[in-house]
Amino acid sequence: MLLAIDAGNTNIVFALYDGPAMRAQWRAVTQVSRTADEHAVWLSQLLALEGLTFHDLDQAIIATVVPALLFDLRALCRQYLKCEPLVVKDPAVELGIGIRADRPASVGADRLCNAVAAHDRYKGAVIVVDFGTATNFDIVAENGDFDGSVIAPGANLSIEALHQAAALLPRVAIHRAQTVIGRDTVPAMQSGVYWGYVGLIDGLIGRIKAEYGRPMTVVATGGLAHLFRPDIPAIEHVDPDLTMRGLMLIHARNTRK
Repeated sequence: MLLAIDAGNTNIVFALYDGPAMRAQWRAVTQVSRTADEHAVWLSQLLALEGLTFHDLDQAIIATVVPALLFDLRALCRQYLKCEPLVVKDPAVELGIGIRADRPASVGADRLCNAVAAHDRYKGAVIVVDFGTATNFDIVAENGDFDGSVIAPGANLSIEALHQAAALLPRVAIHRAQTVIGRDTVPAMQSGVYWGYVGLIDGLIGRIKAEYGRPMTVVATGGLAHLFRPDIPAIEHVDPDLTMRGLMLIHARNTRK
């Protein structure tokens, strides 16, 4: 069984794959200080809920945009799964797609996984809108190549920045404001972030399509995708497991006999 690990700036996601089918998925807060043994204690308890142990896992793949996490995640796989994990962006790991970027090494591993999965699941060119720490708009060409991107601050990051920078503005949760005009500070902040991001996302999708000059399917992924989709008709699909599916596909490509 395959353990797929996507380590992001905010969360680390662990998923189990039995062939192409996902069996389970768990999420933890990203903590660079967490050791391989600490990951193992946490993960072993969740495996037990599925009736599994580390002995049931014999393969692993890792994608991370936090380099400091890689040492302990590799150690987790080596010590407890008794396997050498594949690592996305290692020179020996084939993605099956090209990277059309001025500096290909700068493209995040998670975004490459999204491109691989989007090309596998959807026809033609694709815009992947990933609601993470940043809000990424990644372009996947008709042949599957990563073909550029737009990066904006994530909605949670923006609302936290408001709280940190302005003494009288509280920390609030992202919420779909029922009216655009707020009559108090909290609803005014929620409106600004929610409807502001609706406008940002809708506007950037339109500009990307106009510049690209051909039909494109729009797919959203990430934690806030379901919240924003009802007010953004340009989003055609919400695919919450896109990154993990990309990891599974990359692993299958590199272990195929």
